[in-house]
Amino acid sequence: MPFEADREVPGLIVKFGDYPLHHGGVGAIRSLGRLGVPMYAITEDRCTPAAASRYLRKAFVWPTTGTEEPGRLVEGLLRIGRAIGRPTVLVPTDEEAAVLIAEHRDELGTRFLVPRVDRGLPRRLASKQGLHELCVEHGIPSPTAAFPRSYDDIVAFADKALFPVVAKNREAFVRRTRPAVNGTTRIATRQRLLTLARDWGERPGVILQEYLPREQAEDWIVHAYFDADSTPLALFTGVKVRSWPPHAGMTANAYVVDNPELADLAARFIKEIGFTGIIDLDLRFDRRDGLYKLLDFNPRMGAQFRLFENESGVDVVRALHLDLTGRRVPEGEQRAGHRYIVENIDLAALLAYRRSGYTTPHAPDRASGTELAWLAGDDPLPFLTMLARFVRPGAKHLYQLWRTNRHGASK
Repeated sequence: MPFEADREVPGLIVKFGDYPLHHGGVGAIRSLGRLGVPMYAITEDRCTPAAASRYLRKAFVWPTTGTEEPGRLVEGLLRIGRAIGRPTVLVPTDEEAAVLIAEHRDELGTRFLVPRVDRGLPRRLASKQGLHELCVEHGIPSPTAAFPRSYDDIVAFADKALFPVVAKNREAFVRRTRPAVNGTTRIATRQRLLTLARDWGERPGVILQEYLPREQAEDWIVHAYFDADSTPLALFTGVKVRSWPPHAGMTANAYVVDNPELADLAARFIKEIGFTGIIDLDLRFDRRDGLYKLLDFNPRMGAQFRLFENESGVDVVRALHLDLTGRRVPEGEQRAGHRYIVENIDLAALLAYRRSGYTTPHAPDRASGTELAWLAGDDPLPFLTMLARFVRPGAKHLYQLWRTNRHGASK
């Protein structure tokens, strides 16, 4: 590789919540670990795939839910920082971690290296309402949305809405404490919406969004790292072939595809809002009007980030570490045609998509190379640990997610 990372500065994978089978954290440990960077991670227990990686120096076992008081989470991170004993780059893997790190940057900055992003911006971007408002303000296409404050608001919306519609939890952190829906939920009828809304309380924490028909759409992703001037030091575009649950969940299969229009859209938006750090964007290309509509803005590393690497060997996590340690981030073209597969969910997704009629015209007919989320010849134990933990409870979880998604779509 045409660069060397600073091996004196470790990396710490930060996650809040109980999701031990997270391939993105394993990918970050491997990505920096292969450069000789000492890697640490917060884990639920000592038997997670991340804890099993040969590139992990130490797992800090700290079970969290994401519902803790911020002060407790900050103190826990500082305690880990003292144990590591030297400045460390933080790599958040969820919105709650990214928001907490930004809002408590001054306290955490005594032990850690973090991007100097505006303190309130990650929370606003992680909020479905905040993101929608920013899109409107900056002329970025997004689905039509409503933000009901009461059951009566939902009734009024239902009387005028074109079904199906999509419901999502509105805010980071709140989705952990008072989730209204189990992830992105497609609701097929007015009656089904009103039935669900009765359980959402007096102040429903949901966004109700226009549904973009899958038959007339294509899902795209953008991963990038932006420096302190909101300049992209690494920016990648790709097309999502399959996700789980279908059309509404985690990427299961995707390809790197060059898309200058999408890259320019993302870079312009980030420059205008002044964001610094790693981003993971989900967009849907609507063939009806030819627009890329921004669905989700994750102000942190995406789970499938290892799909993307440039010709110099830089991915977004490596760009983060290089930039925060004062090193140059080498440029290079992205690996067009490269494919990413998440082994434990792609088979279920494949079977579901065969019945859906969804196509991805921009996906290459043949991959130029494949990156597996779990299996790696130089680091096999995370894959084996994933299998041991996934087979029974994981299959049950996939089935429950599928039933939830199907139930919401059929009622």
